[in-house]
Amino acid sequence: MSSTRTASAKRNGKNGTWRNWGGNVLARPAREVAPASVAELAEAVRRAAEDGLRVKAVGSGHSFTSIAATDGVLIRPDLLTGIRDIDRAAMTVTVEAGTPLKRLNLALAREGLSLTNMGDIMEQTVSGATSTGTHGTGRESASIAAQIRGLEMVTADGSVLTCSERENSEVFAAARIGLGALGVVTAITFAVEPIFLLTAREEPMPFDRVLADFDELWAENEHFEFYWFPHTGSTNTKRNNRSAGPAQPVGRLRGWFEDEFLSNGVFQAANWVGRAAPVGVPAIARISSKALSARTYTDTPYKVFTSPRRVRFVEMEYAVPREAVVETLRELKTMVDRSRLRISFPVEVRTAPADDITLSTASGRDSAYIAVHMFRGTPYQAYFTAAERIFTAHGGRPHWGKLHTRDAEYFSRVYPRFGEFTALRDRLDPDRLFRNDYLRRVLGS
Repeated sequence: MSSTRTASAKRNGKNGTWRNWGGNVLARPAREVAPASVAELAEAVRRAAEDGLRVKAVGSGHSFTSIAATDGVLIRPDLLTGIRDIDRAAMTVTVEAGTPLKRLNLALAREGLSLTNMGDIMEQTVSGATSTGTHGTGRESASIAAQIRGLEMVTADGSVLTCSERENSEVFAAARIGLGALGVVTAITFAVEPIFLLTAREEPMPFDRVLADFDELWAENEHFEFYWFPHTGSTNTKRNNRSAGPAQPVGRLRGWFEDEFLSNGVFQAANWVGRAAPVGVPAIARISSKALSARTYTDTPYKVFTSPRRVRFVEMEYAVPREAVVETLRELKTMVDRSRLRISFPVEVRTAPADDITLSTASGRDSAYIAVHMFRGTPYQAYFTAAERIFTAHGGRPHWGKLHTRDAEYFSRVYPRFGEFTALRDRLDPDRLFRNDYLRRVLGS
């Protein structure tokens, strides 16, 4: 008898419902399974096809789109976790698809290893993060998916397919950011390197200065990002660069005060106030922009790249050509200043170099990411609609796991290799076993 766990063991919500982290997506799958092996996962896929049910795998639910929602079989990778192999000669690590990034980072650090770059949170599973194109910021180092050297996945017929640059290379080109449309990822092989130190320099900087000096700030730093506070002319900037050491981490008390008390506790309380009394949001934004002081510290990569995010929100993020980012941000600020919008969350700006992944938001072009957020429970549609109008005017590509209204017709224009992906999908999943409403919209039927 299969040891696959069924729906009754893993409900997230009431009456068999599943909700994402942001609370804006709800699904009621016919059943849920948590396979304990690749063979059990393949069996679950074959059984779903026999029963006429669609299949979707879900990670930690950190996507704001309905990319993981299904009314069919929801596959949870909770038992598919851990490191399979570390190859120090090739400098790779192979990890089960359900492993949270946090657990991977800790395990790699114990082995004296690290990913080259990562996003700013590490709660996602490795398969969920890569399948949606999760990224950090980097002058030369790209998204987490760009660090993949091999993939294993179960396809629609229940077979196990492996791919890399040398094996099934056309699948590898697309499946690193596969949107869950090509199969269920079961294991990922990442490139790693010996663990290193990063020095982070965080400091306030006027919005106009950041834009005037953006090219210089980007060119002079391995990892540059900043947060602009709407209704103000203020930003907080962060520059991360490799360091010979020694390590000088943030003190425990200061770290708790700034990263937990201010950035999470006080910020959440301020958003509660802003949601109840929107008229006070601009004043709150001015206070928030001045709450954190400049600081410099040196630590291992995951402790510098990532930070806790406990305040719930919804988010839209677009990648625009890097050369268009300053103009795009000026237009965004003008729109906010002229509107009656009240926005309590900062706008996050990051960059990535061009990569060769078919549906990567940085595919074939150096990119800059602009992310807009709203506190959960606050009306966001007017803000996101106005921002999206600006982003799409610059040929923007939305993050696959964050809110947007674009469809397959739009993507066929902004992704030169869009047809390659849909043709591969036709070959691997002709009956659309892995389809849901989101994929129907963004990839076509």
